[in-house]
Amino acid sequence: MTFKPTEYLPYDFANRRHIGPSPEEMEEMLKVVGAESLDALIDDTLPPAIRQKEPLDFGKAKSERELLHHMRVTASKNKVLTSLIGQGYHGTVTPPAIQRNILENPAWYTAYTPYQPEISQGRLEALLNFQTMVCDLTGLEIANASLLDEATACAEAMTMAQRVSKSKVKAFFVDENCHPQNISVMKTRAAPLGIEVIVGSPDDLDASAVFGAIFQYPGTYGQLRDFTDEISKLHEHKGIGIISADPLSLTLLKEPGAMGADIAVGSTQRFGVPIGYGGPHAAYMATKSNYGRNMPGRIVGVSIDAHGNRAYRLSLQTREQHIRREKATSNVCTAQALLAVMAGFYAVFHGPKGLQAIAQRIHRKTARLAEGLSQAGFEVRPKAFFDTITVEVGPLQKAVMKSAVDEGINLRAVGETKIGITLDERTRPATLEAVWRAFGIEREDKDYTPHYSMPEKLIRKSEYLTHEIFHMNRSETEMMRYMRRLADRDLALDRAMIPLGSCTMKLNSAAEMMPVSWREFSLLHPYAPEDQALGYKEMIDDLSSKLCDITGYDAISMQPNSGAQGEYAGLLTIASYHRANGQGHRNVCLIPMSAHGTNPASAQMVGWKVVPIKSAENGDIDLEDFRAKTELHSENLAGCMITYPSTHGVFEETVTEVTKITHDHGGQVYIDGANMNAMVGLSRPGDLGGDVSHLNLHKTFCIPHGGGGPGMGPIGVKEHLVAHLPGDPNGGEGAVSAAAFGSPSLLPISWAYCLMMGGEGLTQATRVAILNANYIAKRLEGAYDIMFTGPKGRIAHECILDTRPFADSAHVTVDDIAKRLIDSGFHAPTMSWPVAGTLMVEPTESESKAELDRFCDAMLSIRAEIAEIEDGKIDGENNALKNAPHTVEDLVGDWDRPYTREQGCFPAGAFRVDKYWPPVNRVDNVYGDRNLVCTCPPMEEYLEAAE
Repeated sequence: MTFKPTEYLPYDFANRRHIGPSPEEMEEMLKVVGAESLDALIDDTLPPAIRQKEPLDFGKAKSERELLHHMRVTASKNKVLTSLIGQGYHGTVTPPAIQRNILENPAWYTAYTPYQPEISQGRLEALLNFQTMVCDLTGLEIANASLLDEATACAEAMTMAQRVSKSKVKAFFVDENCHPQNISVMKTRAAPLGIEVIVGSPDDLDASAVFGAIFQYPGTYGQLRDFTDEISKLHEHKGIGIISADPLSLTLLKEPGAMGADIAVGSTQRFGVPIGYGGPHAAYMATKSNYGRNMPGRIVGVSIDAHGNRAYRLSLQTREQHIRREKATSNVCTAQALLAVMAGFYAVFHGPKGLQAIAQRIHRKTARLAEGLSQAGFEVRPKAFFDTITVEVGPLQKAVMKSAVDEGINLRAVGETKIGITLDERTRPATLEAVWRAFGIEREDKDYTPHYSMPEKLIRKSEYLTHEIFHMNRSETEMMRYMRRLADRDLALDRAMIPLGSCTMKLNSAAEMMPVSWREFSLLHPYAPEDQALGYKEMIDDLSSKLCDITGYDAISMQPNSGAQGEYAGLLTIASYHRANGQGHRNVCLIPMSAHGTNPASAQMVGWKVVPIKSAENGDIDLEDFRAKTELHSENLAGCMITYPSTHGVFEETVTEVTKITHDHGGQVYIDGANMNAMVGLSRPGDLGGDVSHLNLHKTFCIPHGGGGPGMGPIGVKEHLVAHLPGDPNGGEGAVSAAAFGSPSLLPISWAYCLMMGGEGLTQATRVAILNANYIAKRLEGAYDIMFTGPKGRIAHECILDTRPFADSAHVTVDDIAKRLIDSGFHAPTMSWPVAGTLMVEPTESESKAELDRFCDAMLSIRAEIAEIEDGKIDGENNALKNAPHTVEDLVGDWDRPYTREQGCFPAGAFRVDKYWPPVNRVDNVYGDRNLVCTCPPMEEYLEAAE
């Protein structure tokens, strides 16, 4: 090609970052698809009636340099003070080795939920470390792999207590010393379930009148109390005792298990996870082993693989919402995996002695601070504490608070006359001196004899973190290598396409991720004064405005910090609207059979009755069934929940008819935003008749999945629902999360995505996502049946491959195909949902033609292997599909299989030089559930497995 010096060559950097195929590749793909142009393909795919009228216009898209400069300017509007507000949020130090090798490492943050255990052994081991840490610190037998935040963990514990309690009463006791946000979220969760929440002093607990009780330890104002007697009384009346405990304090204080607690919950934020203006952080839950099968969330367990070697997996998977649906005990379908991994590595990094030393330093500083205040004449309570004190200042409260801000410190206003102070790992002598000055005291922090202000009976007697993993050589060299070894066992988006239908595994670009670690975003306390978070406000306001433009809604609430929580918040909003209109009796929710399993679970959580709607032959909502059930339940219809485009990957032409029927009968329409990646810039749920939708920012808007969390599920609503959005958790009503904006330190990612793509780029991303999906469908057509298509034979952003016939023709299951794809270096598509025995494929716009072809080649090769079984050329039980995946150990030793090692280990699509080798063979799920082990096995077992 000849270049002319005067010729201008336009080049779209933004689109080439996020959009995989080049323009030339798109032309080739369109020929395969059989479309004259991308415009023509979109016209074939989307019904004209649902197309939005005006294109998205956010102005000129920013380059990376422009974006990062803009983010710096915005971040500078946040004032980073030393926040000693406490209330469950603490300053912490993220070890640089963990920040660089975990938080900022795409091998960890681009991974998906470990539903395919063979390619998730690294993060599963890291999560098992987390569970072991939680069990040891709480003194309970079984823990899950994290929950969303402490407040929602408290709420989950409350509803779990109701499930396992033998008591018949419907009341629940909440310690008045719980953090305010915990109380707020528990009240929200209790109301639609008919649970009466009694808030009071533990001294006033009537154990016979409640099915359970929760206590904060230490209390929000610093109180230390042994709850053994209260829990004993609860047990006498068949009640359940719950303790919400700060895990760092448990290195010094008597553990919940020693008090007889049935459940322990809390936040691991102070284990190296920045505050981030409220999140994301990993909450924890632990319980007694006999209650393990009633615990919400994910549990990592130990099983064996096909060769008898140890292998990790998610245990008790039959509790997932897709199976239990409206009978599910919780709608939790995610965790905070990335943050739990960080917290677990923090414990590995410091070990039990290091954690105890950190806790001791914090307590000694708190004791010195209290002594200085007491000697100056201030009344300091409580007398026994860990890291938090409350100071009586009378009418001086505002003056002292202002003086503290002048010193660069935020304190907590308690009532009208008190000030709360919580110290943390970042506290230094200069901090204490600044606090004293705020109180009008001039003294230096020196010449103190260390002393403790904890009652002897509450000093911990038992050992913890005894497993060898917490005693490994903690040199950075060894830590770095351990983290690298675990990462190498996993298959994440930095290695290969993850073609998961409905999960939208797309690029999380480096420029979008960088601001997350900036101190101006990561160090703010969620309850800091609003004038210290003006950068956050500017970002949240602008991102909300853009999301309103994209969705056709009038307002956005950023509070829900997962997609399932967004569903719940959206339904609560509708329920509140009905009550305000005197229609509180409306409690019936129509949900298609094909809906996400979290949909019926969420409806159940707001106290609604779920009425399922049939699917028509082509996968659409059965309109006759919908009409009939709407008529039948007209008087009590609260609303319907639909997914658009449908879960079957098709733009249903009847969507506006469905929404109109619902509205005609007084119901509201909830449109699930899981498939929004097929709509941005082309169609808006608010224009289709939607009243509320949640958006998966961890899907469509580029927040990474993090191995199973973090997520963000904000909701958009029409004007009439704005007054019913979730309230402020710090004193408001109707809160669904601990922080007002959920997990706001993630929002720079989605904002940066919108700014760098611009309206035109976002629309192009949607168009290419549809092209990529249709290209795969066309290449695989004939080899596999494509189950659902639109009127013109097109699919939306995902397609469902019917693999059910192979079970009869070759005894090959969908599991066999999924495991065989691992040999080619791919994560399997979504399995057996929404149709059992199928694969749902979503490539996203981020994948290049070469990667799409590699996947198609692998799938066609698998089909050829199935054909050989069908033709009797290969043994039906001893073949590469049944033995998949193959590990590197399969290359050595005896080989008695009727196919070569090369055929087994290097199928089509597999790289020769950079091949991904799974660390284990196929995992035995049944063995794992029958032999439930959810903490780290002894090191002797590791040695046995290695032999």
